[in-house]
Amino acid sequence: MTKTLKTSAPPLDEPRSPAMQLPPGSCDAHVHIFGPFDRYPLPDDRSFTPALAPESALRRWHERFGFERCVIVQSQGHGYDHQPLLDALRSGAGRYKGVALVRPTDSDATLARYDEAGVCGARFHFLAHLGGRPDLNAIREVAARIKPLGWHLAIHVAGDDIAEHADFIRTLDVPVVIDHMARPDISSGPDGVALTALRRLMDTGRVWVKLSGADRLSKTGAPFHDALPIARSLAAHAPERVMWGSDWPHVNLHGPMPDDGDLVDLISSIVPDEGDRRLLLVDNPAQFFGF
Repeated sequence: MTKTLKTSAPPLDEPRSPAMQLPPGSCDAHVHIFGPFDRYPLPDDRSFTPALAPESALRRWHERFGFERCVIVQSQGHGYDHQPLLDALRSGAGRYKGVALVRPTDSDATLARYDEAGVCGARFHFLAHLGGRPDLNAIREVAARIKPLGWHLAIHVAGDDIAEHADFIRTLDVPVVIDHMARPDISSGPDGVALTALRRLMDTGRVWVKLSGADRLSKTGAPFHDALPIARSLAAHAPERVMWGSDWPHVNLHGPMPDDGDLVDLISSIVPDEGDRRLLLVDNPAQFFGF
């Protein structure tokens, strides 16, 4: 029987311009790209079908908003075909870094090719719709492989899974970043199980958090103000270990497509202090990703 794949909606063609002005050197620390599909066909074993969102479209909206850098994260939409990512990194001429999907069986030559292009991390999903929980031993193997390259691990979990896997994350001997604030249930509030575990991981000094995905956490919709207590609690707890990402082009959403202007304007509410905003958008990603 042929598997029916969910098809993601495209991002908004014309997001509104945000009221907030970004500081020079700002980095969008979490985006994906897809296509052009005539050049980069989608693999048959993908877990969903993305909408067209090529690097050229990403670059246009970043230039309009004022982002000078970004981190392109390989997605299950293109699976283990990293050619779209590698080509984008080379065309970015230093303004992009990449995060790959890495398997223990990938050769040293493959990792060296990724590293030369600008990849600086490996990502693992713990979500059912993206393949389910990976083998923890496989993550350990990959961590050992990427450590000499100076890469980090990106962990994508949801709900209280961050608490379940906190002890394992502490054993990883490479820097770790948690995507999308660990996607907690915001009804549990900043002092719930997930956020408490996440802050304790940040206290190790080796775990960073992306303050991305407010639209995924929100229960009330745009402008996503109900997600503010979660994001603020993390930003205030360790301002030197948080980064911001748009999550463009917002794949696998169940509700309306968010306006990136709303998401950018939310930054000033998450981090009201101008100095801390520079940490969030400029200094922290420059240090963590090696810009």
